[in-house]
Formats: sequence, C-alpha cells, structure tokens
Amino acid sequence: MRRVVVIFGLALSLAQPAWAQAPSTDWVEQKCQTYAEAWTQALALFGSGEMNYAFIAGNENFIASGCTEAGDICPRSTQELDIANALTLAMMNAGTASTFLPFHCPAAEPEAGWWTGPGL
Repeated sequence: MRRVVVIFGLALSLAQPAWAQAPSTDWVEQKCQTYAEAWTQALALFGSGEMNYAFIAGNENFIASGCTEAGDICPRSTQELDIANALTLAMMNAGTASTFLPFHCPAAEPEAGWWTGPGL
C-alpha cells in the first residue's frame, strides 16, 4: 500500500495544471526535462539499493541523449519496477505518450512445444 501511495505522490508532484505550464517551443526538450526531474525524485524516494548498474546507466544515458535514443531499459528487481511504474505515471500525467518512455524488456524465449502464434 505504501508503494502505491509513493508512486501516486510522485506522479502528482510532476503533474501541473495546463494553465500553470509555460508554452514550450520544444516538446521533446520539455518532456526530457520532466523525465530528468522525475528520475531524480524517484531516486530520492525509492533509493538505489536494489538497482543494478544497467538500470541506472540506461536512465542516465536516456536523459543525456536528450531523451531521443530508443531505450532498452528492462526493470528486473522490485525496486526497479516500482521506479519504472512511478516514472511512467509521472510522464503520462505530464502529457507524454507511453512510446516516449525508455522501458523495453526482451520477450522470453518460448519453451519447446509452447504456442508462439498470434495472441501471445
């Protein structure tokens, strides 16, 4: 329950009413700045105890690229998943599409004899 409250609080802290936002000439730059702020807040709230280097570096590299490089960050620990969920909520509340986010996990290899056709 505490996790849900923290995620919701992070998302609300970044959401601002439309009238309070200054018009942006560069939407990508604005989204990236918002993502960088959300990342900083998420680290402060959740810490980095259960995060591996790839997760941290992936987020830092995404921000350093101006949030224009396709991301391949895959949250693996519970803490990483909580942070990814908080960042997703924060960015959706800020008006970005889910395609902006750098999270992508590779599909698991199907086991022999399992259905791999449409619908899965």
